[in-house]
Amino acid sequence: MRPSGRTPEALRPISIETGISKHAEGSCLIRMGNTEVLCAASVEGRVPPFMRNQGLGWVTAEYGMLPRATHTRGDREAARGKQSGRTQEIQRLIGRSLRAVTDRKAMGELTVTLDCDVLNADAGTRCAAITGAWVALHLAFGHCVRNKVMAAIPLTDHVAAISCGVVNGEAVLDLDYAEDSAAGADANFVLTGGGALVEVQATAEGAPFTEAQFLAMLDLARDGVARLVAAQKAAIGA
Repeated sequence: MRPSGRTPEALRPISIETGISKHAEGSCLIRMGNTEVLCAASVEGRVPPFMRNQGLGWVTAEYGMLPRATHTRGDREAARGKQSGRTQEIQRLIGRSLRAVTDRKAMGELTVTLDCDVLNADAGTRCAAITGAWVALHLAFGHCVRNKVMAAIPLTDHVAAISCGVVNGEAVLDLDYAEDSAAGADANFVLTGGGALVEVQATAEGAPFTEAQFLAMLDLARDGVARLVAAQKAAIGA
């Protein structure tokens, strides 16, 4: 029995509410259980200097957690004067995941920045951020199409992410904090809507896990991402 009472293949309740940020070209609040992430997409009519005159757009991300997103208050990274290694790693992951399904040539020389801010953390924040950021990005591109900045939404597929783990020897889907902190292995799977792999992060927290356990987690992840993609489609009205 999982601490939440869920079966091994069960996702936490998920909701994606759009139009949260008044001024952003695209935004949503994604909830996966008690994890909540606000994702806002901002469009700029330029690209970074290293990309100028190449005819390609750029999609990037920034990630952060509010001080009381967790059980105890964390310092604001701005107050410390630098981002943690974890923050930098996650925001690069989000950016890579979104670029994997973006036709950057069709964008033109525009930059879209996805701000992903964790309001409440109960594990899986990077996965929720990727899943919600795709919705915000789609909405921002739709804004550009309506304003004749681009001809069509330059997304080639959905992308979403889900966590899996090995808890008490069994592969389970979508870990919450109680499971994540006690798992023998945990993994994050980033997949496209078509089921292709974008990135996999998997770590043994104690004894090594087996290939069979990894494949069991992958099977769970494919099913979980399919359900996340259905939630994304509902959010954008597809």
